[in-house]
Amino acid sequence: MAIHLPSIPQIKKSLRRSLSNTKTSSVPKGHIAVYVGENQNKRFVVPISYLNHHLFQTLLNQAEEEFGFYHPMGGLTIPCDEDTFIDLTNQLSSL
Repeated sequence: MAIHLPSIPQIKKSLRRSLSNTKTSSVPKGHIAVYVGENQNKRFVVPISYLNHHLFQTLLNQAEEEFGFYHPMGGLTIPCDEDTFIDLTNQLSSL
């Protein structure tokens, strides 16, 4: 059984499409807005460099499995709890 993982260009294309529906003026250049949470989504702005890290890509794969490339919030929605996301971004920012 093969597992299909999206390539980085596919993810970036999806993000561009999703971000075109959001207020990009509130997102600094070099960053993306993501919505995190299992019930209520909280908006976070993270550096795009996180997209290349395998830990963040794991979250992106989970988002693809749950939502496909349709994100009802208009931005990228990541289906994990807020505390887990904060822990992950703290790890990535300390690298």
